[in-house]
Amino acid sequence: MQFKKRAIALAVALSCTQVWAAPGEKNARIITAEQLRNHLSFIASDALEGRDTPSRGLKTAAQYLASHLARWGVKPAGDDGTYFQKIALDKTLIDKNSSITANGQTFSFGTGFLASATELDISAPAVFADHGWYIPEKEINPYEGLDVAGKIIIVTGAFPEGINFRKIPGTRGKDWFTVSGYAKKFGAKAVIRVPSFRLLSRWQTSKERSLSKGSFAMQKFKKAGQTGPALITASAELLSAIFSGEGRGRANSIFRAGNGGDAVEPFALKEDNVISIKMSSQVETVYTQNVIGIIEGSDKKLKKEYVAIGAHYDHVGMKKNGSGDTIYNGADDDGSGTVAVLSIAEAFSRAKKTKRSLLFIWHTGEEKGLWGSKYFTEYPTVDRDMIITQLNLDMIGRGKPAGDTHPKNKELSGPDEIYVIGSKMMSTELGALSEKVNKDYLKMKLNYKYDDPNDPNRFFFRSDHFNYAQKGIPVIFYFDGVHVDYHQVSDHFDKIDYEKLQKVTRTIYMTAEKLASIPKRPTVDKELPGALKSR
Repeated sequence: MQFKKRAIALAVALSCTQVWAAPGEKNARIITAEQLRNHLSFIASDALEGRDTPSRGLKTAAQYLASHLARWGVKPAGDDGTYFQKIALDKTLIDKNSSITANGQTFSFGTGFLASATELDISAPAVFADHGWYIPEKEINPYEGLDVAGKIIIVTGAFPEGINFRKIPGTRGKDWFTVSGYAKKFGAKAVIRVPSFRLLSRWQTSKERSLSKGSFAMQKFKKAGQTGPALITASAELLSAIFSGEGRGRANSIFRAGNGGDAVEPFALKEDNVISIKMSSQVETVYTQNVIGIIEGSDKKLKKEYVAIGAHYDHVGMKKNGSGDTIYNGADDDGSGTVAVLSIAEAFSRAKKTKRSLLFIWHTGEEKGLWGSKYFTEYPTVDRDMIITQLNLDMIGRGKPAGDTHPKNKELSGPDEIYVIGSKMMSTELGALSEKVNKDYLKMKLNYKYDDPNDPNRFFFRSDHFNYAQKGIPVIFYFDGVHVDYHQVSDHFDKIDYEKLQKVTRTIYMTAEKLASIPKRPTVDKELPGALKSR
């Protein structure tokens, strides 16, 4: 009997000191560093050729994601009962025989100039308009005394000194104009831009990409009458030819002005200095795809609402020349987010159903301009108004080790740290929930350094959560910070901190589970700051 009493007392004591697992913590442990590494060893492998949009490597990645979702019983939520939301693209190749003639010298496309794809056959005089931005509220008018109608505008490509783009007063296209906007508004035929040193250093790569791959645009967003005049970037040789009759040293001065030198006063070129541009192109339809799956909720009413968990699964492809490693594997950007969402989907597929439904989405073409998220938020496959939150995972796999002094790793987050952006911008409740889940679970350091509408890095604009936020959906963007391998061929899967990736992924799993289980969706009690409403 005495032994039995001691055993009971010991059990009571243990019950008071033991930390019991929170609901879902057991399922979060399904997500492991080994599992994440296994997925990423394929997603970021050379076999996928850098997952460019569109490409066979990206299509292979999409099939990989879909096959796992199917195996786990995740419901397809793309088009026609599939996991794929197809997006039609116009692929445009400029004819290599396109040319520009200036002062009797003819330059071919790729050698003498680069350009956005277009059809053009014009001959016109030109005006030089410094940087070309028109901001009357700031007394910036490089067109004073110049008539651009029917002419070609030449600009440096620089930005007006002392101007913060996000704080220009008034409305773009009404109170102030970019170069292209002004050219379109006042009838210019084309814009020729002075090349930067940086562009000249990668001219050959840009040329080969234009001639072999062309340019792409989503068909759904190409609206008649909204395209501006052709934007052309001149080579240094073409620039010299254009200004050869305008006085000695003019071309050199303008080139220096476009690369940080002193400004050159705007002027009209001589009327007989006519520039002829002949460009033609071929257009074909190709496709890319978002990958989308759903785990339906258990509550009869709340299952109509969704917690969206997403990442972009594309990267930037391959170099077209050079020796050694030529594949941009994109292990951190955003292979890390891609495999994290996949592992979260598996964990939820093996767990007791949450009250709300879970929407898993891998966005295509983020590197091209947030294409996949823009397409989905405009043409959603579920009721967009029923998405209560979007959790965006973009670069979550790198951690700055102790003693790392590399200057390009200065802002890389630590092994137990992650940058959190947007969680408090639209919903006080969402921000509080995010912090409580983290405090009750793994207690990572949530760094809010970039959670600022005036962040000069503009990270809020640079990933897929942006398009959800524009639709009034509160978001959380998880991000490890820029590092030395960002957008480099050296962004390999063996440089990932898999223990950190496991911690971040488990934390996001727990956050998603909490969001999918609370009685009431997070209230949107704040308007998105004005500085974040337009890219």
